[in-house]
Amino acid sequence: MPGAGGRRRGERVHLERAGRRRGGRGAVRRSGGLEDPVSNPTIWLQTLGCAKNQVDSEKVLAMAAEAGYALAGSPEDADVVMVNTCAFVEEARAESVDAILDLEGRRKPGSRSIVIGCMAQRFGSELEQALPEVDAVVGIDRYGELVGILDRLTGWQPVQIRRRPVMDILHAVGRPASGLPYAYLKVAEGCDKPCTFCAIPKIRGRQRSRRPHEIRQEAEGLVRSGVGEIVLVAQDLAAYGKDIGAPGTLADLLADLSGIEGLKALRLLYLHPREIRPRLLEEMTRNPLVASYFDLSLQHASGRLLRAMKRPGDGERHLELIARIRELDPEAALRSSFIVGFPGETEDDVEELASFLEEARLDWAGFFSYSAESGTPAAEMPDQVDREVAMERLRYLSGIQEEITAERNAGWIGRVVEVVVDQVEDGTPVGRSHRQAPEIDGVIRLDRGTPGEWLSARLVGTHGPDMDAVVV
Repeated sequence: MPGAGGRRRGERVHLERAGRRRGGRGAVRRSGGLEDPVSNPTIWLQTLGCAKNQVDSEKVLAMAAEAGYALAGSPEDADVVMVNTCAFVEEARAESVDAILDLEGRRKPGSRSIVIGCMAQRFGSELEQALPEVDAVVGIDRYGELVGILDRLTGWQPVQIRRRPVMDILHAVGRPASGLPYAYLKVAEGCDKPCTFCAIPKIRGRQRSRRPHEIRQEAEGLVRSGVGEIVLVAQDLAAYGKDIGAPGTLADLLADLSGIEGLKALRLLYLHPREIRPRLLEEMTRNPLVASYFDLSLQHASGRLLRAMKRPGDGERHLELIARIRELDPEAALRSSFIVGFPGETEDDVEELASFLEEARLDWAGFFSYSAESGTPAAEMPDQVDREVAMERLRYLSGIQEEITAERNAGWIGRVVEVVVDQVEDGTPVGRSHRQAPEIDGVIRLDRGTPGEWLSARLVGTHGPDMDAVVV
């Protein structure tokens, strides 16, 4: 997703490969073991896409480790290489195919390869046809068989573990420590929203919320492993709990998780505006452990296009929500994402969105070109926008937001903020305040600090979306 005021992947082209059609999701092509079986086969797993995919990868690795598999130091050393793919838009699918082909070229002779994730779920047979060199394609609904597939491909006889349903695998198993001071925690799977452009409900299914006690157990485990900031994620986070009943709202969950000893911060990613109720706003703005950060899924400012998307509101209602948030919490950082080039979008619609950006003064915004996803209503709509036109509009809107982000950052110069140090890059400690989510926004470069530390620092300068600070 290209973005403004943040970091997104670049444009890629679609890649197709010819080959023989195989069975459905979860098909295994070679069932023989490794040419030279080892006592503990090793795995390398590359993850693409969103934070929710990252959580799935960590659970898959934990499940494999429980069965006796070890983590390889590089794909060249692994007995099995795996790619957890993304299928959200064409660009993501192209990147997934590129990653698969790259690993195919790097893996050692006699090793095996497995493709998992959203692309495997949605395009299992087609993926097998295009990539005959891959040994197994395993969709999300076949994760319960993944260890067995690993066994057959490697010839390894692991310790016996009980068979688990997919929800149990993705949510209840433990996770390996990442060494980072933050961790994503997925609280639900699937989505019930009818957005006309989105294929996620077809891939991930209807929303299934986890039970609060199960989420708390996982959060407590993450904190014990050294995590200070927990980032809650789901396909439709603000709708958490609607399918399980009270006391199961997101506001209730935040209040419960805030009681975990040692937890420093909670952050929320992706809030559908229709689900932002007064009770949630109150909890987010009054609970000191909840980061003052609102990731609003607005998608556009044109009411006409939003209705075609089956999304709520228009520019005016978006501004009312933003004003309400800033009234309750003047320090709040706001992010959103927008679709450019949706079918029927006109130059007037683009200017309406540009005017909205100027008035909203969001801290961060991401823009991505509309991708016609097969099986979605929007793909069949008339007046599809030419891709080059859409990309030109995207660059125009991104430029506007980049200036706004720079101005918003400059307004924080001289202020003291709490910064968590994520890592050291080229000898420089790099971290974030409440205004920056991991991986998608800018960062703060510090004069000193150790990963995992929470420090008070004075902001002294800006470099694009990033800022400089000195510890006080």
